[in-house]
Amino acid sequence: MTREDAKVLVVAALTERTPGERRVALVPEVVERLVAQGFEVLVEAGAGAGALAPDDAYASAGAKVCPLDDILARADVILAVRRPVAAVLARLRPGQVVIGMLDARVAGAERADLEDAAARGVVLLSLDLLPRTLSRAQTMDALSSQASVAGYRAAVVAAEAYGRYFPMMITAAGTARPAKVLVLGAGVAGLQAIGTARRLGAQVTGYDVRSAAEGEVKSLGATFLKTATTMAAGDGAGGYARALTPEEGAAQRAELDAAIRKFDIVITTAQVPGGKPPVLVSAETVAAMSPGSVLVDLAAGPLGGNVAGSVADERVVTPGGVTVVGAGNLPAQMAPGASAAYSRNVTALLTAIVADGALHLDPADEIVAAVWFSQRVPAEGTTDDE
Repeated sequence: MTREDAKVLVVAALTERTPGERRVALVPEVVERLVAQGFEVLVEAGAGAGALAPDDAYASAGAKVCPLDDILARADVILAVRRPVAAVLARLRPGQVVIGMLDARVAGAERADLEDAAARGVVLLSLDLLPRTLSRAQTMDALSSQASVAGYRAAVVAAEAYGRYFPMMITAAGTARPAKVLVLGAGVAGLQAIGTARRLGAQVTGYDVRSAAEGEVKSLGATFLKTATTMAAGDGAGGYARALTPEEGAAQRAELDAAIRKFDIVITTAQVPGGKPPVLVSAETVAAMSPGSVLVDLAAGPLGGNVAGSVADERVVTPGGVTVVGAGNLPAQMAPGASAAYSRNVTALLTAIVADGALHLDPADEIVAAVWFSQRVPAEGTTDDE
């Protein structure tokens, strides 16, 4: 059989159906490259609308804009940002491949739709299981790319919510001091938040339980907040900070409570993939902060957040005048930029599992083995900052 007679691999991008999600797995610029590489690309009608990528832009890039039924019938590989809804997963056939951030670390009933699909022979490749320390995986690291977006956006959201200046301002009416910003967590999102807040002119302090983070924080021109729980024991495996023991957590909270009250703005970034995030800012501390203070919680979600009283996707103003922003999905608020980065991540994994125009899933490959969902419950108890 000649190459011309070989079946063309069909790759499709879905419309995201998670409430509030505006990103898309493929942007037109990346579609153009995939078509040039010999893929047939399908895009569900309206998939890019939230990311300012209209259907005609996809058509101009060489994609076929289709309804969902056509995509499910024809696609060999389906690309998504978030886990497709259960009704879509239930329609997938054996051998179809789904690549996305499938939230594969969750346990119990929340993973039933993934288990059902896997049991039917659907291949589920979840980017949130990617081993982030592998150099080969860097171009595929969607968690990092989206965390970078979230960290940048967190500083901008905080500046908008804060009723005073970020930089020191000298005017004829007097001098305004710079805002004092504390960023809890110095992973990808935290470092991006620190750098952005610094560029906005704030006086910035960073904190992390990992001792190695001190140098990274200082390299951005920020101050590092040291506590007894800033120790090498906080360093975990796989590029994550490990979860603290109950005793360490209690000591950390006591020290942070006293420090947090001195800041105008606090950005929190500590997440536990598939689990409940740690509470870093107690209700008592929120109540003790000065009126006008702002807390931006990047961990806010259905299982809670880092800030007591934060509500996912809502902005709450306490009786004491403190604004608490539940900001668990900030990348969706920057859908064009976040989608462009994510599109490159997801297609990097796609091209890694294609050889000679056909799918080649090698279970011995460390990346494939790591991201291929199975019915085991992945290890929990690590924290990350998205």
